[in-house]
Amino acid sequence: MLTSYTLIIYLDAMLFLLGMFAFIAGVLILALRTASTDIKTLAVQTTRLAQKGLAEDISGLVGNASTLLDSMNQMVRTTRGVGILLALLGMCLMGLACYFALQIFKVPL
Repeated sequence: MLTSYTLIIYLDAMLFLLGMFAFIAGVLILALRTASTDIKTLAVQTTRLAQKGLAEDISGLVGNASTLLDSMNQMVRTTRGVGILLALLGMCLMGLACYFALQIFKVPL
C-alpha cells in the first residue's frame, strides 16, 4: 500500500537520482566533449589553411579561416557552459533532496 509518507520518500529519492544524473552528465560533457579529437583536428587543419593563405597572400582564405577558428572557440565555450550548468544543477538538486530528507526525518541542522 502506498501511503503519503512513502510517496514523499519516493519523490525525494527520485529528486536525488535526477540530480545525480544531471551532475554526472555535466561532468561527462566537461571531460569528453570540450576536449574532442574532432575539434582539435579541425583547429589544426584551420591553422594550416590560414598559414597557406598568408604564404600565398590570399586574404579571403585567411579571413574565412579566422572566422572558423572563432566559431570553434565559441562552440567549445558553449559546450563548457552547458557542462557547468548541468553539474551545478545536479548539485543543487541533490542538496535540495538531502534537505528534504532531513526535514522528513526531523533531523536538526
